[in-house]
This record gives sequence, C-alpha cells and structure tokens, in this order.
Amino acid sequence: MRRPLTPRIAPTDQQPASLTNAMNARNVRATLATNPTVAGGMAAMGRALLQEGTIPPRSRELVILRMGWNCQSRYEFGQHTLMARAVGLTNAEIELLTRPLELGAWSASDRALLEMVDDLYRDDCVSEQTWAELVAHFDHHDVLEYMAATLFYRMVSGHLEQLRCRAR
Repeated sequence: MRRPLTPRIAPTDQQPASLTNAMNARNVRATLATNPTVAGGMAAMGRALLQEGTIPPRSRELVILRMGWNCQSRYEFGQHTLMARAVGLTNAEIELLTRPLELGAWSASDRALLEMVDDLYRDDCVSEQTWAELVAHFDHHDVLEYMAATLFYRMVSGHLEQLRCRAR
C-alpha cells in the first residue's frame, strides 16, 4: 500500500490547552491543533482511555499495539511500545504482536483480545467465535472498553499515517 511521504497538513503554532498533556509528540499536537474541535475530541477520548479507563494497562497496550501494527502506523506503534514496556510487556511479546497470532504462546484471554483486534481491523465486526472467547474472559463493561481502545487507536493510527506525523 502506498503511504504519503510528506505531511499533508502543516502543523500550527496555536495549540489548544486540551492537547498539551494528551499527545506526547510536539508535531502531533501542532498538526491536530489546526482543528480545535477534532483535537479536543481526540484528546478527551485518549485521556479517558489512558488515564480513566478500568482495564489493565498491559492488556490495553496489547490491543493498541496490535492495531497500530495492523494499521502500519510507525509512530503509534513506536510510542506505545514505550508505554507497553512501562506496564510490563516484554520485548519478545511486543515483537510477537507483529506476527501471526499462532506464533505466540498467548494466554487464552490475551489471544481473545488480539483476535478481537484482528476482527475489528479486518471488517469492523467481532466474529461470533471471538465474541464467545471474549465474554468467557471479560465482562461486558471491559469488552466495551477494549473495543473502544482498539477502534480509537485505529482512528489515531489512520490520522497519523494520513498526516505523516512523525516524532521529532
């Protein structure tokens, strides 16, 4: 798949306060700030998932990294690799997230989450088989949060790739 080689929207010097703590890289904040409505909404959702969410951070980072990899978002995968290490994922686990699931010795609950990510990436729908595995390990409250994190970071990955945001 062809990817744009240069930024499609130039960063701005005006940055809404809502973005200052929600996005780590200066150029991501500056690019999103060209539309304060979008920037504020993305910052609010990111904050809710990363700071107010109730799912375990390790599992949250598993789904974010898998979606970032599926979307081939180098920035997203790189940023969340750092976060994943901080919450206990090993380098070996992170590398396995870039491979077919059957190559990893995932726990049943981790495997269900990763299958969910792959289902949502493929066609925006969790298969009946994957759903049965999810609800065998998680309650509906947690499943909704895992799906929200997965789909939010699909959107973030898509934005970053289309805008060619890179850490600097």
